[in-house]
Amino acid sequence: MVIDLDRCIGCNACTIACKQENNTPPNIHYNVVIEKEEGEFPNVYNSFLPRVCMQCDKPPCVKVCPVGATKKQKNGIVSIDYETCIGCRYCMTACPYGARSFDFGENYYDQPNTFEASPYQEYDKIYQRGKGKAPQNSVRKCHFCSHRVDKGELPACVTACLGKARFFGDLNDPNSEVSIKAKGSWTLKSNLGTKPRTFYLGEKRDD
Repeated sequence: MVIDLDRCIGCNACTIACKQENNTPPNIHYNVVIEKEEGEFPNVYNSFLPRVCMQCDKPPCVKVCPVGATKKQKNGIVSIDYETCIGCRYCMTACPYGARSFDFGENYYDQPNTFEASPYQEYDKIYQRGKGKAPQNSVRKCHFCSHRVDKGELPACVTACLGKARFFGDLNDPNSEVSIKAKGSWTLKSNLGTKPRTFYLGEKRDD
């Protein structure tokens, strides 16, 4: 994924689309937009940095998982097997991007409403929220809407982006839009050697 920061308007449409697509509960956001006030008065402006899972080529979260619940798939997406995850949260500590959250089983209401109780898909499985059922008591994160990607569709955040700031595709295809745009991009915390697969265009921000 390539995100053009010059096009991001901070509308949070990506955040909302992501929650809708993945039925995420309170305090779990796969897709966030970090807002920062910059400059000096009177020349002050807000900058926006969308943050998803970086889908690292060398993901530190995979190395620390004691049960192999976190894996790097052939398509480059880092996945979590909710049934295997034991909730130790080592991967959350290992992730330098803060892209992982723990599902404590909370709901927006005492009982799941229509939105929360409706079936949804993550990775290649169908889930329905219920007490003690996976993915509750598991770590969760952005997975580039892999269930959509497998059907040839774009991630929900890409289709919802009002500023057309997001691009998604096959980085191995030199003629793809995402591959062409990635050539002039930069990545977060590149000094750590994680080799993120989420790239940014525009002025480089502090890691």
